[in-house]
Order: sequence, then structure tokens, then C-alpha cells
Amino acid sequence: MTKTGGQLIVEALEANGVDRVFCVPGESYLAVLDALHDSEIRTIVCRQEGGAAMMADCQGRLTGRPGICFVTRGPGATNASAGVHIAMQDSIPMILFIGQIASHAKYREAFQEVNYQAFFGDIAKWVVEIEDAARIPELVTRAFAVATSGRPGPVVISLPEDMLVSEVEAPAALAFTPVETRPGEPELDELERLLAGAQRPFVILGGTRWNAEAVAQMQQIAEAWALPVGVSFRRQMLFDHLHDNYAGDVGIGLNPKLAARIKQADLVLLVGGRFGEMPSSDYTLLKSPYPDQKLVHVHADANELGRVYRPTLAINASPAAFAEAFSRRKGPASPGWAGETKQAHADYLAWSTPPKTGPGAVQMGPIMEYLESVLPQDAVICNGAGNFATWMHRFHRFRRYDTQAAPTSGSMGYGMPAGVGAKSVFPDREVIVWAGDGDFLMHGQEFATAVQYDLPVIVVILNNGIYGTIRMHQEREYPGRISGTDLKNPDFAALARAYGGHGETVEKTADFAPAFERARKSGKPAIVEIRLDPEAITPARTLSDIREGR
Repeated sequence: MTKTGGQLIVEALEANGVDRVFCVPGESYLAVLDALHDSEIRTIVCRQEGGAAMMADCQGRLTGRPGICFVTRGPGATNASAGVHIAMQDSIPMILFIGQIASHAKYREAFQEVNYQAFFGDIAKWVVEIEDAARIPELVTRAFAVATSGRPGPVVISLPEDMLVSEVEAPAALAFTPVETRPGEPELDELERLLAGAQRPFVILGGTRWNAEAVAQMQQIAEAWALPVGVSFRRQMLFDHLHDNYAGDVGIGLNPKLAARIKQADLVLLVGGRFGEMPSSDYTLLKSPYPDQKLVHVHADANELGRVYRPTLAINASPAAFAEAFSRRKGPASPGWAGETKQAHADYLAWSTPPKTGPGAVQMGPIMEYLESVLPQDAVICNGAGNFATWMHRFHRFRRYDTQAAPTSGSMGYGMPAGVGAKSVFPDREVIVWAGDGDFLMHGQEFATAVQYDLPVIVVILNNGIYGTIRMHQEREYPGRISGTDLKNPDFAALARAYGGHGETVEKTADFAPAFERARKSGKPAIVEIRLDPEAITPARTLSDIREGR
């Protein structure tokens, strides 16, 4: 029996376990939309392609299985590129399907024509255009394998319009086969030998291809060896922050005591991450290409081992496989560094205790203390990029896996679409979007998607009327010369109500707790806007401090 290319696309998705897709519709892939009509796959219609791609990224980030996004050709595809770039830099499995012009019009600069291999070639793991509908089962299943194997990443699939309506005979699609990379016993023996000879070891967890079991096993390893453990930038859900072995997050603006601890380590065990420019403090914590410390690098992709740092020992294994294997090894009875591990955790607790006071009528320290007292351990925190994120990254104590969705690529606008994606995946869990005013308005229209699908996320907007991160750098580099960083914002609470959600405005500290509880009880997507003094640019320094060089 013949089937259309659109039907074969949907059947291949079903065969690979897809339960939802995020999309902005387009005439270039109507055949797929028609096939989805008869499918049990949930179709979530978004308001902008970048938001749709970020929702798909969030699903891949929280589940380890590729998030799926459909967009139309030309501007639809270029809008979605922001989400593809996030998925690539963050090593997230995702598949972007793009409707393409008909084959007969190629190379004429037809309406909305883009060469997707050229456009996405540097920011996607694989880009392919399916010219023959009979190959859809093969190529779509291959896309799932590519997106999840080695270092995960985004795959872009271009779908010519005429191919989607052509009728062909094709084999039934089969699910992709997951590919695992496991450590060998000689590598684990060598790691034991290196640990036995160390005096100041330190562990850094990062990257993807983790799961809840692997996180628990890594905790067992830390306990058995009394190891201090840090987590890489925006990978804080990889270790319980209240565990005695937790030393803090190795990200932007890290604790100076933690930075010193890593620099003074004689052995660093880096599991899963690439330890790029941001977590490495511009390659100063670990020097590239030759670190001062002995480095054991564990990564699922052999191409990442030795790419930036020359390791003393390279272990080609996924974090999950490594944790499972090494958790069976028994640590020493009383390692000499155990006292330093306790001190590292004490340093973290002091660093992550919010300040009591600050400039303006709204104090963020007490608000963070309140949130810590009421948020459940399984609440999912989603955010984009900006100085506002410091309050959550530094003072929220993550307790369990799959509770954080934030871009290590530093992309603004991620939080709102990620919140929609997270709430669609985990409808019974609380989802908090932590946003700045400039950050929120990058993709704030996806609040309408939350309303449309009855996804009651709570968006907390820290509104200081500026692009805060840029102003901070501007005041440091060009004191008092304000240019291009002021913002005039809407009434965000009124905006929430206009969309059909719940809105609250907070103008003094005591207003926050009751406003947040009303937002919770509303049962609707909600925005809680905090009117924040621009001087409160960081937890420790004001804009005036930065301007005056204090």
C-alpha cells in the first residue's frame, strides 16, 4: 500500500516513541499536519519558531529523548535557528523538521528558498534533505540515532513540499537503537591509581546523557571516596546541593573560594562536560590545552577527548555508563582530603545564603529565602540569560535531577518557551520561569501558548527597566556613559491578564509571598512582576559600585 511522504514522516515519529511535537504551521508541510490529524501525537502550536525550537530543546534536555519541532521554510527556519544553536552548544538531542520549496524550483531563489545544509551546517550535528519519500523511514530513524549518540545535538531535516505529497511504497519504520559507550576496566583501574596518589582531588559534573539513576550513583561515588563535587554552568541538577560533598556550581561569577579550590587541585575528574569558556572562567580554572592539574576526562564522544584539554586519562564513556561502572569500586577508608571536602560544602552554604538587604523597596534575598521554603524539590526552574538569573543560580538549592532548564549558550528568551515545554512534559509538577524584563520579551508571546493549552506555569519577571548584564559591563568599561541599554516596559501583570492568565505586581518585599500564592491558586498561567531597583544589579554590588570601581 502506498503512502504519502507526510504520512511516512508521522509513522516514523510514532515508531520512535514521539508523543508530542512543537510547531508553527506552514503551507510547506501541510501534508505532515494532515497526517498528524489522524495521529495520537500531541501537536502544540506555538507563536514563533524560535520559541517552538526552544520548547523542543527543553523536552530533550529534561528527558534525554529528542524534542521534535516543525517549522516552515525561509523565515520560519531562520527564526528557529536560535533554538538549534542552543541545542548544539548545550549538547541536547533535538530534531527540527523544515518544510522546503518544491524540488522543481530549487536554485532559482524561489519564494523563501534557503540552502539549509549551508545555513545550519555549523550549528547542527547533521543536516539532511529528504528527496525521495521512500527513504523517510531510514533517514528519520537515523536522525534519532545521530541526535542521541556520542555528544548529543540537533538534527535538521528539510522536507521538499512535493516529496511530502508524493505516494510511494516504503518499509515500516523501526525505532532507533540507542548507542552506549562504556568505560573499560583498565581505565577504571588507572583512575583508582590516580585517586590513590592524589592529595587534593576535585570532581566536576556536566554535559548531558545523565539520568536519575546515574546522578544517584555519582552521589554514591562521592560518598565512597569523600570527593568534593562541583557542577558545571547551568548543570546544577546533577548533584544534591545539600549533600555534604557538594562544593558549588562552576559557572559565571563563581565563589572565589571554589575557584581557588579547583586551581589548587592536583587531580580533576571531569565527567560528561566539555568545560568550555564560561565554566572554565575563560580557560583559567583548567588551562587549555595543558592543564596544571592532572585531568581525567570522561565523555561519551571520543572527538571531545583531547579537543580542548589534553587529559592525563581519557575515558570514552557516557556519564551514565561511567557512574554505573565506577560506583562498584570501593573507595579508601579515610582519604586525606575528607576534611577539605567538608570545608568545601561549608563554603558553598555560606556563599548560597541570600543577603538580607539591598537597594530599593524590593529585597531579593528574603524573596529567595521564601521561595526556598515553599518550592517542592521536584519543581522545574526555567530561565534564559541575564544578571537576573544569578539570584536563582546562586541561591536556589537544587535537590534532584530533571529540575533545571537553562541554556549554557547564554541565549536570552529561553525561559518562557522552556516553561511551556517543561509543563507539557511534567503537567503535575510546578514549573517556574525565572526571567528578566528584556529576557522575557524575547519570547514572551509564548505565554499565549501556555494559556491555549492550559499549562499553568508561574513566570517571575525581575523588571529593572534595563538590559542589566550589558549595563553592568557598560558601567565598568564606560562609566556613566549610558547608551542602548534603557528599556520602557509594559505592565507585565496587565499583559498576563490580557492573554487570559493571572497577573501580579510586586513593589515591596512583603508583597511577594501573597502575590506568589495567589498566582499558584489561580490555576492559570501567571506572571508575577517584581519592580526591581536597577541598582540591585548583582547580589553583592550595585550599579554605582561598578561605576565607581568599588
